Amino acid sequence: MNLESLYRQEWRRVLATTLRLTGDFDLSEEAVQDAFVAALEQWPREGTPGNPYAWLVSTARHRVVDQLRRRARFQEKQDELEQVAALEESEVDLSDVAMVDDQLRLIFTCCHPALAVDGQVALTLRTVCGLTTEEIARGFLVPVATMAQRLVRVKRKIRDARLPFAMPPRDRLVERLDAVKLVVYLVFTEGYAATSGKAWMRRQLCEEAIRLGRLLCELIPRSPELRALLALMLLHDSRRMARSGPDEEIITLEEQDRGLWDRQEIAEGVPLLESALRDGANDEYVLQAAIAALHARAQRAEDTDWAQIARLYDALLRKRPSPVVELNRAAAVAMAEGPSKGLALIAEIEAKGELAGYHLLPAARADLLRRQGRWPEAADAYREALAMVANDPERRYLSRRLAEVEGLQSTGGAGVIH
Repeated sequence: MNLESLYRQEWRRVLATTLRLTGDFDLSEEAVQDAFVAALEQWPREGTPGNPYAWLVSTARHRVVDQLRRRARFQEKQDELEQVAALEESEVDLSDVAMVDDQLRLIFTCCHPALAVDGQVALTLRTVCGLTTEEIARGFLVPVATMAQRLVRVKRKIRDARLPFAMPPRDRLVERLDAVKLVVYLVFTEGYAATSGKAWMRRQLCEEAIRLGRLLCELIPRSPELRALLALMLLHDSRRMARSGPDEEIITLEEQDRGLWDRQEIAEGVPLLESALRDGANDEYVLQAAIAALHARAQRAEDTDWAQIARLYDALLRKRPSPVVELNRAAAVAMAEGPSKGLALIAEIEAKGELAGYHLLPAARADLLRRQGRWPEAADAYREALAMVANDPERRYLSRRLAEVEGLQSTGGAGVIH
């Protein structure tokens, strides 16, 4: 089995269970990494075990015991000797129910209110979802070294403050929900449009986020905001089959075959959104879900109510100001009122400098310039975006668009503009 595939499939589950046994993030991560290395060495020779998850947990557990023994031997720590004895004597519950509980426990531990919110999110993306430090840094638009230091600090805080690896009491769950929702949403967005790598979509991350969303809705069924978040993910995920072609080429929302959209997910997501609205959901996720629902209801791209989408982005900006939301609003305004309006808004965003290095900013500008037939300017903007993009399918898409506008420029503008 490919190590990367193995890592993606089993990392989060094995780490969650190992953390249940040790309560130590650094020790558990090291042990789980060792277990994956052992799998890479042994499985090609001996065959993949029938239950890879159980094998990896067992191996990680043995690594923890070995590490604690070494520490105890050199430092004469009685508490670590006692922990070794407890680990050796305990029986590990590897049932599906225990595995789900481990992952929920891990999410709520990472989202402890004693931790800074950015640390909560980063640690959860690292431990629950197995994202690399590089991937998380790109999602936060910060240098890799900055993100690595942030992860070290938050794990040290958990250790020094002796924060328990445990679910909070039911009456304390709500105080951690904002961070938990943000984490699940960021997991989904990384799966929906990967920040780097060879794949544009990472289906497993989308599935994981939706699964966690369902678990949270079951855990706190009276939360309309959780229902809105689940609705948002389902409505976006419904487009997955239409978002790329057979060679992984990106197909824009405007050009997608809507007959490929998953009507079952739409049929589940829209009532969830309506239920959340009836019960008073008023956070950013319900607004984003409402935008996704407008797209889902449009039978054709030209039927899309862009004016209403722009108004929803206005509300979203008031609720959660963000330069990325501003950029999305600019695109919606451009579709509703024309490219000139959108370009003016993009110029304002660029002047602030908050999205410097964010490839979707020049890409959006390029698209609107292309729609206006301003080929040289569009080509320059596509080149600017290409210099920033880290995802291979997006690079191919931008290269294709660049070739189109260069071709139109050389022929004096003859051609079709999509």
